[in-house]
Amino acid sequence: MSAFKRTTVTGGMQRQSILAPLRETRIISSKPVLPAEIISSILDHLPIQELLRFARVSKRMREMVYDDTRWVPRLQLMGCWNEIEARQRAEAARRKISETLQNLHQEEARRVGIGVNGAPNGPHGTEQPGRSSVTIFDAAAEGQVQAQVIGDTPKIAVIELDDGFDAMALTHREKAVSYQAPDATSKLKIFSQVHSLRGFAKQEYGKVYGALAPFYLNAVSCENHTYAIIFRTYRDPDQQAQMLFNLTRFSQSDISQGWQQRQKKLDALVAAFESAVTREFEQALEDGDIAGKMRKYAHVLVSLNGGQNGVELFISKAPIISSRYRLGNPLDCLSHTGPGKFSADESYNFFNRLSTAFNEQVIIIDQVFPSSVNAIVPFVQRVGKVVVAEYLTALFDEAHRTSIESYLKAVAVTCAQCLEFAKSLQPTSSSGDEFYEAVDKVIGSAFEPHIDLYLKEELDFFKKESSSEVSDWEKQLSEQDASMESMFMSNVNRQADKRDFLTSFKKVVMMPVNVLPTFPMSSPFGSKPATAKALVNGDTLPLPEPPSQSSTRPSSPGLIDATTSSARRDLSPLPEPPTTELAAKAAIMNSRLEGIRSLFSIEIALNLVHMAKSSIERAAIFVKLGGPFAKDARFQCELIFIALLQTLGTRHIKGGFDQAVDHLSNYDPNKTTNAERYTVTPLITFLELVNVGDLIQQMIDVFYGQEMVAAKLTDRDDFLNPAAKEKKRFEQMLDERVAAGLNKGIEVLLGEVEHVCATAQKAEDYNPEASSVASSDVMDIGPSEAAKQIVEMVSSHTKMLVGSTDKNMLDVFNQEVGMRLFAALCKHLKRQRISVTGSIKLISDMNHYFNYIQTLKNPSLLQFFKALRELSQIYLVDPSDAKELATIIADGDRFYGIFRAEEVYQFAERRADWYQIKNKVERAMYGIGCMIM
Repeated sequence: MSAFKRTTVTGGMQRQSILAPLRETRIISSKPVLPAEIISSILDHLPIQELLRFARVSKRMREMVYDDTRWVPRLQLMGCWNEIEARQRAEAARRKISETLQNLHQEEARRVGIGVNGAPNGPHGTEQPGRSSVTIFDAAAEGQVQAQVIGDTPKIAVIELDDGFDAMALTHREKAVSYQAPDATSKLKIFSQVHSLRGFAKQEYGKVYGALAPFYLNAVSCENHTYAIIFRTYRDPDQQAQMLFNLTRFSQSDISQGWQQRQKKLDALVAAFESAVTREFEQALEDGDIAGKMRKYAHVLVSLNGGQNGVELFISKAPIISSRYRLGNPLDCLSHTGPGKFSADESYNFFNRLSTAFNEQVIIIDQVFPSSVNAIVPFVQRVGKVVVAEYLTALFDEAHRTSIESYLKAVAVTCAQCLEFAKSLQPTSSSGDEFYEAVDKVIGSAFEPHIDLYLKEELDFFKKESSSEVSDWEKQLSEQDASMESMFMSNVNRQADKRDFLTSFKKVVMMPVNVLPTFPMSSPFGSKPATAKALVNGDTLPLPEPPSQSSTRPSSPGLIDATTSSARRDLSPLPEPPTTELAAKAAIMNSRLEGIRSLFSIEIALNLVHMAKSSIERAAIFVKLGGPFAKDARFQCELIFIALLQTLGTRHIKGGFDQAVDHLSNYDPNKTTNAERYTVTPLITFLELVNVGDLIQQMIDVFYGQEMVAAKLTDRDDFLNPAAKEKKRFEQMLDERVAAGLNKGIEVLLGEVEHVCATAQKAEDYNPEASSVASSDVMDIGPSEAAKQIVEMVSSHTKMLVGSTDKNMLDVFNQEVGMRLFAALCKHLKRQRISVTGSIKLISDMNHYFNYIQTLKNPSLLQFFKALRELSQIYLVDPSDAKELATIIADGDRFYGIFRAEEVYQFAERRADWYQIKNKVERAMYGIGCMIM
């Protein structure tokens, strides 16, 4: 307490210190202020010694000084006051007082004989002799109980003079009260002895003041730090650091005048001590004395102010930071490979060495720093900022400058390696989830400057490469068409063509084509998920049978890889070129029709899908980083998928279908010859093209499910999702193109039917009497050859869709084919002359058509052919039964409402004997020649 004895304040200075706030208050405040408020404001600026002197002036002044509201803020400034704890202690004290008073009153009541209801226990409710009456509430007894209760409260000193202020001698005439100060060791833990007690804030603050004020006042007054009492009292550096930390905390409660200067002096003392300890710690670090001095002085720094300077010094001197260039050169990932290549082994070795070095430093951190210090988090942050970020930046900048492909691979590969690197890092024994969160943030911050550029370059790279792939395919087809046309026209002898036109025409026969495609036929809506999945995943499939050697165009790209298909096209021998212009033009048309199957390629689709898969897999790595990176990466993956659909759909498939429909429009069956017209070659080749489009659509479905939905890169159920909308648009485009092609294919098929009707249907089939050749006695009642050929041809094409498409699509296709066949047959009948004898053949043909339509299982379509079968009966009626024929013609119900009487009459005009029975039929129908009686 010598510091307090040496502290003297003159009267003038004291008055000046007291009057200064008063003057200031009078100048600032324009309203009259109560004297108590002025005095309270003055007390806030007095040092402790003057504050205690002020308390001795009067009882009123003593109450103002001893009030809890004056001492609780000081405890709060030091962080020693917990309002929740104070409230709980006060409630517990009140509850105990209440219980004690109740027990005392009950004991007193039993002693004097008072009953439960307040009446005396004697007979008739009178007092017992020798008993004195007492009141229920005794003020003196209650005060005694309160004193007992407060005295029983744990760790509460009730004696008013037993605090840190009692040892102070306020004047030289006063003698210090006997006070036993805590020893030097207990002063280091003085803050742990302070409790939050309402009504005892002055006593609690006095504990701290009595223990720390001598050291504090000496530290802020001595000129030389070496002679401070703290360094003579404590010799252990750790104890010195603890006391300096206590003094720093205690200085926060110094709010009297001049506290800024005192704070600066104390900070200078702490800084000098910290500097000396830091030098010792650095020397131990250089000497490698980890378990000895390095650990000792690290704990000293921690006791002083948390040890942040020691942590920073350790991190800056760590070999992983100071010698980071030995871990690996980022340019080695590019210099050892060719253009567009990236060496993942070099970057892997870098992260492997970095992980090993980091884990070695973690072991040292565990040995040096106490568990209360979180040294691993700033160490991770420094490693990520200085080592990882610099390595990646140098690598990415050089890769972007040399090759975009190398840049994309470098960013994606290193991101995946960083995530594996994060898993390999070992935390300290005291670090928890905060360590892993810090590692994730470090990796995210290392890639944050590069993610936007990478995602943009990834999308642009895919668009460029996919467009180039399709352009190369289109260029290849164009060159093949030009070379094929040039080859066909190179050997044309126009003079020979003019001399022998008929001979040259007979020599022009379309080149044989593959009727069956190179893979199982399917519809645009069929499902081959296993095949499509294998194609998307790049699995090996068995090769189909090679295409016909006589093909003049590349075969339909089937389940073969691009290399095999290209080799086959190169090895296929070219046919002999025609020698006439007509043959050359016919061969060119045949080549184009046959080439429908290769207007778009499944090989190109596979290449585009695999390119998109690579780009999406690279971009999807950043989803694992979480946060905004995951959202941006998912959106970019959707954009890549959209670009795939646009390139594959609009550029490749849609153009191929449009060109195929154009080739089908130019098909003329009258310019071709075929021994057995059971197939329509252009339609078959178009169905092959449809099959390729169907398989591509299945590939897209598999790709979307595996790479986008399963990887959670998009939401299949979100109808507003751009990827889902683009996929539906792609499927709609494919359906429209297929529908347009099938419509044109049906036209080609029915054109072939009309051609067969015009060429294969003999006149004597329905009118044997017109033939000059004598007919046989045995009449053939079966269908004609033309009818057989038509049914065989139509059924062979409709069966291609059976089993490979859904029922709705099959019904629509069959309905359209059947209706057009019905119209073609009606048109054909109106061109024939049918006799009664020939009607047998006609009825057989109609029954043959009806039986075929029955196999289609389409009730609405079947009604038309029923009507057509009934229509054939009008030719079987004998000429003598003209009235019966008229009745049949006028009976609309007989033809199910499909044919009106006028239409049936037109068909009846095709009877061979029509001019003989015309008048009778018309008279029976319209009443011509009748008279009104």
